[in-house]
Amino acid sequence: MMKPKVQSSAGSTRPSAPRIDPLALATLVCVVVMLTTSFWNLWNLHQRISALEARVGGARQAGPDPDRIYTINIQGAPTKGPDNAPVTIVEFSDFQCPFCAKVVPTLKRIEEAYKDRVRIVWKHLPLSIHEDARGAALAAEVARKQGKFWEFHDRLFANQDKLGPEDLKAHAKDLELDLARFEADMQKAEEKKRIDADVAEAATLGVSGTPGFFVNGRFVYGAQPYETFARIIDEEIEKAKAQRPSPSE
Repeated sequence: MMKPKVQSSAGSTRPSAPRIDPLALATLVCVVVMLTTSFWNLWNLHQRISALEARVGGARQAGPDPDRIYTINIQGAPTKGPDNAPVTIVEFSDFQCPFCAKVVPTLKRIEEAYKDRVRIVWKHLPLSIHEDARGAALAAEVARKQGKFWEFHDRLFANQDKLGPEDLKAHAKDLELDLARFEADMQKAEEKKRIDADVAEAATLGVSGTPGFFVNGRFVYGAQPYETFARIIDEEIEKAKAQRPSPSE
């Protein structure tokens, strides 16, 4: 097909320039902008993830050494299991921490699997980022004075969205605690001092996050799976057997 010719002012003819569709041009610009924005967002997300990983890694590196054996003060702390168990698991925990709740079934599985060979010890570490954690810790200590720490412990973790002052009273009532005594003990300094002592000890040990565990003094960070705990527990049980005097001695 012959291209149309245009008459110039000098009388000569030349081919007309192709016309650009404004809509197509606008669409192309939009696509370029969208692609550029997407790449920028992906890069920015990668940078944020890298920064977060660096902070987490740094925090763990600065915490307790997993290759060192630590001595933990468990005097007066809530415990489950016999005092002469070959393995003691000390947990620094926070009732409002979702990862602490996640590890509860793992600890119950350990109790069922190892029975009297494991003792579990609770230490308070209510984090400042959890506004109801300290009140929940205090309520658990107050419930302990009425012999129901572990029942209160289980109820708090099962109801992490109900840890406010009125919720704590409701839990106490449902567990048939003496409410008048419960409310009075919540105002006393004795249990508050115990929580403060646990928090101070955690800081001395270098534990800054929850949950944090010491299995016979060996540090384990976070809501690890059952297999991680089982491996360390088995090692500690074998150590205890090796250290036991033979009948001939």
